[in-house]
Amino acid sequence: MAIEVGAKLQGKVTGITHFGAFVELPEGGTGLVHISEIADNYVKDVNDHLKLSDIVTVKVINVDKDGKIGLSIKQAVDKPVSERPVRTGPSGGGFGERREGGGGGGFNRDRGGRPFNKPGYGGKPSFNKPSFEDKMSKFLKDSEERISSLKKNTEGKRGGRGARRD
Repeated sequence: MAIEVGAKLQGKVTGITHFGAFVELPEGGTGLVHISEIADNYVKDVNDHLKLSDIVTVKVINVDKDGKIGLSIKQAVDKPVSERPVRTGPSGGGFGERREGGGGGGFNRDRGGRPFNKPGYGGKPSFNKPSFEDKMSKFLKDSEERISSLKKNTEGKRGGRGARRD
């Protein structure tokens, strides 16, 4: 049976490195659980969470063309609905309330709570925050002003003893 993305399997930890752990799967293959996929909280040292020969439940998150298997321990754990964070936004709903259909104020929103860029919507957020492009143009303008100011202040200081070269 081939290993498929999304499958949950039992495996044995065969190696631990500073970037993750290698897990031997039942079909004989070996996959890597990256350090970021070990636990929901920050993992500084893999050895704090796993030991050699531990039996762990893993979820296959990717299989590369060259046979490398990406695994996740934290995605293999089914979390109850009560543990999932409740998100409330400008669409209403108080703390702790869950709305059917996910809320959203009448149009779809991406994971960050921002509206999707749909045709006819204009692509601008409904709140009055500058867009990325606005921020970038402001940054470039400020940067160019600072560079020109630096050049003005350093041009006269080149050369020795205050004499200008032509």
